[in-house]
Amino acid sequence: MAREIFETKRKALKINLDAAIYGTFAEIGAGQEVARNFFEAGAASGTIAKTMSAYDMAFSDAIYGAEESGRYVSRERLTKMLSHEFSLLTERLHTEKYENKRFFAFADTVTTLNFTKTNEPHGWLGIRFQHEIDGPTNDIVIHVRLLDSDNRLQSKVLGILGVNLVFAAYYYSQDPQVMIESLVDNLSVGSVEIDLVKVSGPVFENANERLLNLYLIAKGFANAAIFRPDGKAAQIKDFLYKKDIIVLRTKYRQKSLPNFDLFNLAVEQFRKNTGADPENTVVLIEVLMGNVLDEDLDLTGEDLQYFAQRAEELCSTGNNIMVSNFRRNNHLAEFVKTFKPRNVGIATNVSNLRNIFNSDNYNKENYTNELLSYISGMFSKNVKLYAYPYLNKKENKIVTTKNLKVSDEAKPLYDFLIQNHYIIDIENYDEKYVKTV
Repeated sequence: MAREIFETKRKALKINLDAAIYGTFAEIGAGQEVARNFFEAGAASGTIAKTMSAYDMAFSDAIYGAEESGRYVSRERLTKMLSHEFSLLTERLHTEKYENKRFFAFADTVTTLNFTKTNEPHGWLGIRFQHEIDGPTNDIVIHVRLLDSDNRLQSKVLGILGVNLVFAAYYYSQDPQVMIESLVDNLSVGSVEIDLVKVSGPVFENANERLLNLYLIAKGFANAAIFRPDGKAAQIKDFLYKKDIIVLRTKYRQKSLPNFDLFNLAVEQFRKNTGADPENTVVLIEVLMGNVLDEDLDLTGEDLQYFAQRAEELCSTGNNIMVSNFRRNNHLAEFVKTFKPRNVGIATNVSNLRNIFNSDNYNKENYTNELLSYISGMFSKNVKLYAYPYLNKKENKIVTTKNLKVSDEAKPLYDFLIQNHYIIDIENYDEKYVKTV
């Protein structure tokens, strides 16, 4: 049975009319759009203990403490806001009047589009809440990118997101997939990207953080999720911003572990070619979800469980793992370039180049346009493709970029990319590590 999607005003009113739900709204950036929705729904006095907005940095620091990083739109700032506001609730509201309340503190710290439209609008939203009266606290934290080209629209989106988050905490927290799904209720497609969700507390003791973040990709709310070697989800921008990045692409349901022997050579060659500082280098193993999304837009729980297990398996090798829906190398390159990396290397098998530079795989009339689109999206002065060889078992021959057969139409462009070191062969490999494709 399909879930009923309540309008934003109805969600806010339902919360306001629940006598047991009571809390605080603290919002930095984009106005007090979330609190506004609760006020406008009516009966807000039954829900709102306080609203506030500490815009000035000096005021914000005096209330929540200074940030060593100097960044106010950050998870660290959001965590301080949630902790401070929830502590005030329990300290000040402890008389008989409040003994049947389930307290919450909602907070957001956001930057919307500036006047000159030169910034990247994004924000952190979170709620700390009691699921039971006088019970322990639970947290939901999300990171969002605001995609509308008008800051008034972005503020409106933020207001709806906040209402959805509060509603999800109290009505959907025991069904994590519905909780995630409901975050975009009443929002237009393409208005927001949710690229990270973090949960904690006893109500989420059986929730799998990897599954939650993979569900964001499955539902089209995000393009990728990154997991550290400990299996915890990382915020992508913080993780990749201005780093040297090398990625090994792997396929859905690839039975074996990646070819680490050749990938390690690629990492070594990438560092040598770029002069990348190991401390500033991010090495990622990518697991592609995109092809299964092509086959079936409604991923099953079994599919998501597989991706979660695969991510966990690869994390256990000590690597950072990215699960993505990037079906082609150029989509991955375009995504990574938004984080202003110093250098990017994408390691892939030469067999993938065979597919790209073979016109038989395309509609002949559109091939040149598609190829040029791929090249322009894929390559730039700091994005290179590192190609590792494969064994052509039929001919008992190792295939590299030097002897790869490509279509006549594509050969001049292919040769240009090879000669100018946009496509680079992995060197000094041991033939015993070269596998059949």
